[in-house]
Amino acid sequence: MVATNEFKVAAIQMNCELGDKQLNLDRAYGLISEAARQGAQLIVLPELFNTGYRVEEDDVSFAETIPGATTNWMETLCQEFNITLVGCILERINTQGLIYDTSVVTSPEGILGTYRKTHLWDQENTRFKKGESLPIFKLEWGNLGMQICYEVGFPESARVLALKGADIIVYPSAFGKERLYAWDIATRSRALENGCYVIAANRTGTEKNETAFGGHSRITSPQGEVLAEATKENEVIIADIDLDKISEQRRQIPYLRDYNSSLFANELKKIALLNS
Repeated sequence: MVATNEFKVAAIQMNCELGDKQLNLDRAYGLISEAARQGAQLIVLPELFNTGYRVEEDDVSFAETIPGATTNWMETLCQEFNITLVGCILERINTQGLIYDTSVVTSPEGILGTYRKTHLWDQENTRFKKGESLPIFKLEWGNLGMQICYEVGFPESARVLALKGADIIVYPSAFGKERLYAWDIATRSRALENGCYVIAANRTGTEKNETAFGGHSRITSPQGEVLAEATKENEVIIADIDLDKISEQRRQIPYLRDYNSSLFANELKKIALLNS
């Protein structure tokens, strides 16, 4: 891939079959190949795309090490299509029984980094262990920050990533249809308030006859403009992005320049002491 400030990115919106890894990988492969044919260099998949979301009874058996089978598959696709790929899976570590909800970024060179979900939604608090860091990944075209699903509603995390230099923040998601009003506002707000691009790849479908996913995957500009939005079950959305627009927007509305980090650091320390 040639380094440039202008390139195409993609979000993949897909339905997943609970527990059927091969079917899900095959479906994802078709959508990834479509995105690559359209010129996308960075492609983002939904949360737990390889297993489905509501596999809580089988978290331990479905979880994989990193590197492992699914990340090896991701690397192979990156080499085949010359892309950078973000996917989110159940991660198993050496400590028996501990599972993370983990986002992985791969390229033709291999695994570039991982991010473990730090803010867990509802029953995820009994399924997963919380991550404890907000890393930035320096890629050849810019800096990538990763969050997962529910975390789109936590402006503090996105702000930290932006202050660390994130040009693009990605949100692999299994976001519920019932709360699409929050998704609509938050996906635009995280982009606007940080002057960065947001790629939010969401699920569709219903699992266990009770968990309905909202779709509406989006690619959002630093001005909070929705550049592309998905409307179908298994769909690829593509947008052209220009990293020069980031500095332009951050000069237009200098939220990051004017952010009073010492004030908030002190206030958060006070809150922590009150709650300890």
